[in-house]
Amino acid sequence: MRRYFIAGGFWFWLATAQAIEPFTVKDVRVEGIQRIEAGTVFGYLPIKVGDTLDDAKAIAAVKALYATGFFSDVRLEYDQDVLIVAVEERPAIAEVAINGSKEFTKEQLKDALKEIGLAETRIYDKSLLDKAEKELKRQYLTRGRYAAKVETVVSPLERNRVSVAFNIDEGEVAKIRGINVVGNKAFTEKQLLDVFVLRTPGMFSWFSKNDQYSKQKLQADLESLRSFYLNRGYLEFNIDSTQVQITPDKQEIYITANITEGPKYTISEVKLAGNLIVPESEIRSLINVKAGETFSRERVSESTKRIGDRLANDGYSFANINAVPDLNKEKQTAAFTFFVDPGRRVYVRRINVSGNVKTRDEVVRREMRQMEGGYYSIDKINRSRERIQRLGFFSDVNIETPPVPGTTDQVDINVGVTERSTGQLQVGAGYSSSDGVVVSGSISQANVFGTGNQLTAQISNGRVNETYLLSFTDPYYTVDGVSRGFDIYQRNVDSDSLDIGRYSRRTTGAGVRYGIPVTETDTINLGLAYEATRVKVFDDSPLRFKEFVDEFGERNNTLRGDLGWARDSRDSIFYPTKGRLQRVYGEIGLPGGDLTYYKINYQHQWLKALTPQISVLLNGEFGYAGGYSGKELPFFNNFFAGGVSSVRGFKTGALGPKDTNGDAIGGTRRIIGNAEVLFPLPGTKEDKSFRLSLFVDAGTVYGKGENLDLGKLRYSAGVGVNWFSPIGPIKLTFGVPIKKEKDDDIERFQFQLGTVF
Repeated sequence: MRRYFIAGGFWFWLATAQAIEPFTVKDVRVEGIQRIEAGTVFGYLPIKVGDTLDDAKAIAAVKALYATGFFSDVRLEYDQDVLIVAVEERPAIAEVAINGSKEFTKEQLKDALKEIGLAETRIYDKSLLDKAEKELKRQYLTRGRYAAKVETVVSPLERNRVSVAFNIDEGEVAKIRGINVVGNKAFTEKQLLDVFVLRTPGMFSWFSKNDQYSKQKLQADLESLRSFYLNRGYLEFNIDSTQVQITPDKQEIYITANITEGPKYTISEVKLAGNLIVPESEIRSLINVKAGETFSRERVSESTKRIGDRLANDGYSFANINAVPDLNKEKQTAAFTFFVDPGRRVYVRRINVSGNVKTRDEVVRREMRQMEGGYYSIDKINRSRERIQRLGFFSDVNIETPPVPGTTDQVDINVGVTERSTGQLQVGAGYSSSDGVVVSGSISQANVFGTGNQLTAQISNGRVNETYLLSFTDPYYTVDGVSRGFDIYQRNVDSDSLDIGRYSRRTTGAGVRYGIPVTETDTINLGLAYEATRVKVFDDSPLRFKEFVDEFGERNNTLRGDLGWARDSRDSIFYPTKGRLQRVYGEIGLPGGDLTYYKINYQHQWLKALTPQISVLLNGEFGYAGGYSGKELPFFNNFFAGGVSSVRGFKTGALGPKDTNGDAIGGTRRIIGNAEVLFPLPGTKEDKSFRLSLFVDAGTVYGKGENLDLGKLRYSAGVGVNWFSPIGPIKLTFGVPIKKEKDDDIERFQFQLGTVF
């Protein structure tokens, strides 16, 4: 006869429990399960066949099964020494529906619900519904929707399942109608509110959303307000309280900040104390505050960081620098003592590279300037990161320096990289304002078999330039970092569609080149190439072009030498924001060829980051060329100026000397100057691949024997768009000539779409 001894809901088991005579369990049977496997019940049941069952073990078994959360009711019964576990399963959540959500995607809200335990396939727990509604409302509060309402509907389904639907009425966004600062005397309220990100509604609020209240934004604004005062000498500034009030209809918000400015302090003295392992004079040169100046927390913090970085370069990576003030409230002065505790000198035990699935370890390691076994140096680590980033193989480079467990003077360097695709197969078309439609194709691999070697095959066909190129480069031909490359190419030029003298040229060549690193930022480049050139002129070609062909013929062979020096300290090749680039590069037609000439260029580029997003770029270029050994500079090697890459707003190659037809013929000297402000497109945040610019350009070309008269420079100004897109660089500019001559050819809108080789 079957009898029960623990029955009913767990919380009422005391009322229904019946004492039993202990017995030995010969078998265990589970009843009432639908979705849950019997093995799962056996796994949680603390009673096995052969155990002696008594009241204590029965109670423990019920507790264990209830604790799983799978069951709404558990009963233990027995029949002739067979233990029967009768359960009633909780329903499972078959579907979670979000209705009425526009501010968030359904996936975002479902992820938030999952964090609190409510998700599809999980056991339904009615107690979670209240938490779920509160979580959804909290999500909407972060977006300023204080009137949001959430209604939950639970619908039963077959096979003991339920559907949970959240019907959302988002309501209107609450707007900030007023921000007040109370207690300010030294500065106007307008000056202080300019520090805030939060704003009352304005012209661009629809885009910035800064008129929507956020607790996190307010805390950041209050910290900005604190920094504003502390950087202007108000050492005892304090935010006494803040009030955020919302109107009864939950549509308008008013914010009030109560502050105490305190007196303005000046610095009376700057002292050093502690273990000065670096000469005191050197440390003092790193301190950016002086006696007699107004106190600035920003400059004091900068000074402590500079001292810490200096010590870290000598291996003291755990140095502790504290700037302690001594206030004289009567005189309103503060004496600062910089306490220096260098700690123990730290060594690098091991360098670990991770994330490089395809790229070999050695490709990353050979760019490291911090060595294993050497003193820790923050400059060397930063330089290592820059060099790895400049490879172009990785979308992200992260370097961490955790201490070695059990030691006080060792760290490991963990280099984590995220590989990006370095191979490209492109077949497409582009357009540029100078070349017109360009049909191009290329196969390139910048990291062949993970070795760091580069192999490229390119074909492009434009109405001006046509290129066929096969190139291979080994960046570490020697262990010292000497690179070697080989090129085979054919370049065809047809100037008919440009506003320059008409001619066509076909050059076929092959060459070898070397790059020799001299310092971390300096490189010498050498090259030697053999070129066979065929030049064709026409009836309407400039007289100078015809005379050159008459003298030297249509076909010429050139033994060309290349020599250059570059110093590059920019933080990126593709998206630079700071640093310098200086280079001198030139080519020479060597004796033994039909053409003997020289062509020298100098470029100096300077970038400075005004903010993390905005940079200033200044660029200057000068070129000089001529012939030697009684021969002239080939006209097709002349300098040209004008166009998207030099002086924008003027047609490509249109500046400088012209022939009788008004077509540019180029010159032997060129001057180019560019000034730009680079900034991201609003809303793109950290994406540097898309940048806008405001620019001013200057430049021109001078003919042989012509004086370098700076009064002949042309000027232009305008705006530009630069996008390093997946199909290649895209440039669009709108330039307006500021100074021009009557015979100059103007082209205000210039663009280049697609990759033009």
